[in-house]
Amino acid sequence: MLKNILIAEDHQSINISVQKTLSDLGATNVTHAYYCDDALKLIRKSPFDEPIDLLITDLYFDDDSNRQTLSDGIELIQAAREILPDLKVLAFSAEGRAVVIDRLFNQLHIDGYVRKGRNDSQELKAALESISKGKRHFASHLRAAIKQKNSYDFSELDITIISLLSDGTRQKDIPAYLLANKLRPSGLSSVEKRLNRMKEVLEFSNNEQLVAFCKDIGLI
Repeated sequence: MLKNILIAEDHQSINISVQKTLSDLGATNVTHAYYCDDALKLIRKSPFDEPIDLLITDLYFDDDSNRQTLSDGIELIQAAREILPDLKVLAFSAEGRAVVIDRLFNQLHIDGYVRKGRNDSQELKAALESISKGKRHFASHLRAAIKQKNSYDFSELDITIISLLSDGTRQKDIPAYLLANKLRPSGLSSVEKRLNRMKEVLEFSNNEQLVAFCKDIGLI
């Protein structure tokens, strides 16, 4: 188990719940903060020989009368890593968009992500155990989205059609755009077949679900 853990969470009930989960796992040296600025101060003050090992942080913090230099968890992660480059980070947030979470892993190099919701206590425990072993932890809903994305190989034409639907173009008007831009096949029946194929493979019942999914995974 990681030795020194800091929780940055502005909702008191959630903060206490995370502390309880850590206690159940045997963690004894746990501190917490309700503001990003306060969390960063605790990181700065942590002893050189016993620095904070793990930061568990929300991504979004509510504004109130206490003005803050750091506005959200992303800024906190960046500032904390400047002080402690080897600091492990577990993001714990209600954010569910795969494209946002993917950036956290690829750009901020976080060690784990858990989405707030049903069974988040169990997933927090699994994430902490993985991070303690030097492994990264991906949220269960994100793993499902990645698996779903990989189940269909989107072509450039597919992406164009979905982007047009997202922009409000009616399905029956898409062939005219494809024809004008010399994209083939451009017939209405071909467009319908492509959309039906995508929905069938990805198990969606309508175009709205398909568009929403593609936005979530950052395809459009």
